[in-house]
Amino acid sequence: MENLKKLHSFDSLDELSINTIRFLSVDGVEKAKSGHPGMPMGDAPMAYVLWSRFLKHNPGNPKWPNRDRFVLSAGHGSMLLYSLLHLTGYKMDLEELKNFRQWGSHTPGHPEYDIERGIETTTGPLGQGFANGVGMAMAERYLADRYNRPGFQVFDHHVYSIASDGDMMEGVSNEAASIAGHLGLGKIVCLYSDNKISIEGPTDLAFTEDVGKRFEAMNWHVQRVGGLDLEGIAGAIEAARRETARPSLIMVRTNIGYGSPAKQDTADAHGEPLGASEVKAAKEMLGWPLEPAFHIPEEALKSFRKAVDKGKALEAEWNGLLERYAKEHPELAAEVRGIVAGVRPDGWVKDLPVFTEKDGPVATRAASGKVLNAIAKKAPFLLGGSADLAPSTKTTLSGMGNFLPDKVGRNLHFGVREHAMGSILNGMALSKALVPYGATFLIFSDYMRPPIRLAALMNLQTVYVFTHDSIGLGEDGPTHQPIEQLSGLRAVPHLKVIRPADANETAEAWKTALLSTDGPVALVLTRQNLPVLDRTKYAPASGLTRGAYILADCPGSSPEVILIATGSEVHIALESYGELVKNGVKARVVSMPCCELFDAEDAGYRNSVLPPDVRLRVSIEAGSPMGWHKYAGSEGTVIGIERFGASAPYKTIYERFGITAEEVTKRAMALVNAKKDTLS
Repeated sequence: MENLKKLHSFDSLDELSINTIRFLSVDGVEKAKSGHPGMPMGDAPMAYVLWSRFLKHNPGNPKWPNRDRFVLSAGHGSMLLYSLLHLTGYKMDLEELKNFRQWGSHTPGHPEYDIERGIETTTGPLGQGFANGVGMAMAERYLADRYNRPGFQVFDHHVYSIASDGDMMEGVSNEAASIAGHLGLGKIVCLYSDNKISIEGPTDLAFTEDVGKRFEAMNWHVQRVGGLDLEGIAGAIEAARRETARPSLIMVRTNIGYGSPAKQDTADAHGEPLGASEVKAAKEMLGWPLEPAFHIPEEALKSFRKAVDKGKALEAEWNGLLERYAKEHPELAAEVRGIVAGVRPDGWVKDLPVFTEKDGPVATRAASGKVLNAIAKKAPFLLGGSADLAPSTKTTLSGMGNFLPDKVGRNLHFGVREHAMGSILNGMALSKALVPYGATFLIFSDYMRPPIRLAALMNLQTVYVFTHDSIGLGEDGPTHQPIEQLSGLRAVPHLKVIRPADANETAEAWKTALLSTDGPVALVLTRQNLPVLDRTKYAPASGLTRGAYILADCPGSSPEVILIATGSEVHIALESYGELVKNGVKARVVSMPCCELFDAEDAGYRNSVLPPDVRLRVSIEAGSPMGWHKYAGSEGTVIGIERFGASAPYKTIYERFGITAEEVTKRAMALVNAKKDTLS
């Protein structure tokens, strides 16, 4: 190891405080016998400078709307964040640090969204936190543009992050950085821990690009500073805050495992405890007491805890501003107070369009566009866009402007960047003031699965508009025809996947999405036109809110066979139902647009829709049959697709794949006849 370089500038209390962060992190990892000590040891100086001199926050109220956001994108260094939260007075007591990575603790191996304790987002999958930060900055810009008035900067905060070499290698960070640079999001300040070490060894094994020049090419303000240069770090953050037209990247040359004689600047410091002997050596090297573990000098704690009173004063000042604002702008102030409290205007519910057969056949993507525009007029919290597919996904908000570098509208343009779109939506949703939506073809949901999963893990209210939902898109062929995507999305806990059967179910799907505050919703919509169901003949579309409902039934007695379908295949089920009735078969059609909502219903309702004693069932969906046996049962049959699609007109494809009313009728009759043969 090189001769240990000393911190320069600031004073001995700063060094004491920085070492407190380092060794709380080291001791937490050592006690857990797993974790990543190297990053906190190397990054403690810049984290300390940021948190002690710049970060605007209130440990007594982590939800204060105008706080700065801090994102630890390099989530493997989680003990750095937990140490800072404990030291500055958040609801993160020392016992939590001692229970790092243990069952039931609030200090998991990678940070998980926990706003009550100051954790702004779930990170760990590299690049996600960085991209969340872009969404947070876009939310701040939208809210500031909508609500700020001269003399009243109601929304005015920065987004700070610490990112690693790994974050910079991930494609999602590049996608998000490109959007941020294009939009000129000057409230973003990213501290890049440039320690040149990855798990496999030196980063030059696979990563030799000039990151700074790459970011400069994407319209970022780039600075370079040493990881021990406290004054230099402070000056760089000051300069970044003054740069309002571009996001800022501060490349901080850090030393992973700083202070460890044997492991500093090596991959060994990355993902495993130092070991007892090396902990001892590092503490001796930096003049730290060997015992007790989790030592916090009183002088350092007192200094850190100044954040409590400072934060209280900052929020009180903002509350005073809001009171004065309310006198001059009462309507806007009422809206601000509502959205930051999660209470949104509900007038949009009354504006849901109702479709009739006179509207003619309509694709559910087109119906969605009409519903979305009707809702948006009275839902200022709703904004979004697509990954360069708005004309196809029908997600443009008419007359509501574009979100551009020089103006702030409600139509977001993500470019062909599905992954970043998903992560940015998460950052916007974390504001808790906005409900963002993002659109693409269902097949490309694969490109955004990581942020979808994280949105579900955080129970965020994000809405995904996935169109071109099946082989029904036709001639574009198997590269664009989703087969396994529906079953894959349904496998994600907390994600509601809704595939409506017609325009009115689509309206109910949007209503459900905007009222679902407990997790994300995926709306899965057709390219092809579908008839609008006659609701004087069939059950009302409001049945969608329960996940599945009886659409058509046999009168007077229990059915012999139940047809279960979603989306466009509901119409096939209804056609088959007509044939079965003609053949004297007592049949029922169940529209099941959302398995998750149905499964959440009580057993009484579920059994009323799918009676346990009616075991002859046929499920129909133009996708993978995986998961449908749960509803079809051991005596039922599942109609689906177990191969990739083909390029042809969509009606031809449906016929070739056997997704037709004739096939459904054939399968249903076979079940009924087999049962009769058994009983005879």
